[in-house]
Amino acid sequence: MSAEPAASDLELIRGTAVPLPDPGALDPLLDRIGDARYVLLGEASHGTAEYYWWRARLTERLIAEKGFSFVAVEGDWPDCLDLHCSVTAEPGAPADPQAALEGFRRWPRWMWANTDVARFARWLREHNTGLPPRERVGFYGLDVYSMWESLDAVLAYLRGHHPDHVEQAVEAYRCLEPYEQDPQSYALATRMLPSGCEPEVVRLLVSLRERAARRPEGTSSVAELAALQNAETLAGAERYYRSVVHGGPESWNIRDHHMADTLDRLTAHHGPDAKAVVWAHNTHVGDARATDMAGAGLVNIGQLVRERHSADGVVLVGFGSYQGSVVAGSEWGATPENLTVPEARPGSVEELLHQVFPEERALFVFPPRDAATGLHPEVPRPAAWSGARRDHRAIGVVYRPEREAFANYVSTTLDQRYDAFLYLDRTHALTPLHAEPPATGEAETWPTGQ
Repeated sequence: MSAEPAASDLELIRGTAVPLPDPGALDPLLDRIGDARYVLLGEASHGTAEYYWWRARLTERLIAEKGFSFVAVEGDWPDCLDLHCSVTAEPGAPADPQAALEGFRRWPRWMWANTDVARFARWLREHNTGLPPRERVGFYGLDVYSMWESLDAVLAYLRGHHPDHVEQAVEAYRCLEPYEQDPQSYALATRMLPSGCEPEVVRLLVSLRERAARRPEGTSSVAELAALQNAETLAGAERYYRSVVHGGPESWNIRDHHMADTLDRLTAHHGPDAKAVVWAHNTHVGDARATDMAGAGLVNIGQLVRERHSADGVVLVGFGSYQGSVVAGSEWGATPENLTVPEARPGSVEELLHQVFPEERALFVFPPRDAATGLHPEVPRPAAWSGARRDHRAIGVVYRPEREAFANYVSTTLDQRYDAFLYLDRTHALTPLHAEPPATGEAETWPTGQ
């Protein structure tokens, strides 16, 4: 842990900050983004209204002023595809994107089915309706959880478009059917049969990949993209649930590799000049190499995108706050509650910034990174606080405030983990669209619920 800063250091921190009265104050971050093709926007929790609000306003500016092509989020592909069809005004899709959000099924639904996302989605639909269909900005899910939903979608697609290939999907369906759409039952069964349904799932995926490879680049329809991605998600989910029973970093890494690979497929689908905005938790967005996650053998999207695409421009943006309230569950699958977020742990990033910005908001834009390594070179910094290792709060969909003294934080070097950081001293719980969660048999992910 870093020593407490002197008063002169606190003055230096204030001197490097940009006050945030409104979205127009984000200009220095827009300048830092420049021509970058990948902008990843984090959040310190999945249930905080201000993170969604500022992330949405920044994304609107990236779309309107810099021509970003799509938004990809830490959400399920099938549910987010319904929202994509609404915001791009696909025939037959709901005219109000909130109707698509209300159809989200998987716990924790409030992550995307909330009033802040509904507001952004309405803005995006209005923006898109003035554009030709091929230029409309998409909204996609990157996550890996939707094994059965994706299998159902692949089967429906093949029956409607390629009935001669249905049998491969039926084989996978027959293999998974005994587990009654219960991921825990499937995961536990693989202890006795380690390969599980992998052979059937892989055969289906290979078939759809071969079909996709025969199409000229940039000619696939949304339906064709969705079919291939559902097959990729099915295969990724099968691997993920098989790995969960063994513990360790493998399941986390499978999930983040899947999300990074999905991002690459979406970028390719949108063409050589595509620009992507990603919305996900700080633990996925902030480069894992600048945290204690690396010591545990974990990688994440931010690290992978930097490693793969630094030459195209990658900007990672983190968020944090000192205290307030949040929507979360007391355990996995629980009814969401408005929970109090206590004052941040002494010595943490948030506690330090609260000393300088009580009841204020501030933006920090860090120096450019080395293009080869994705990390900052060793150069003098105007305020050493950002280059010191400090605890940085991370609240998942499962949150227990009473554990703040020994959990809910990730040890972080802030200006290595992010390219910019938005500090919002006091934040508030978002407003879900659903009052109650659906049932779920899924296990938690590490860090808890993120």
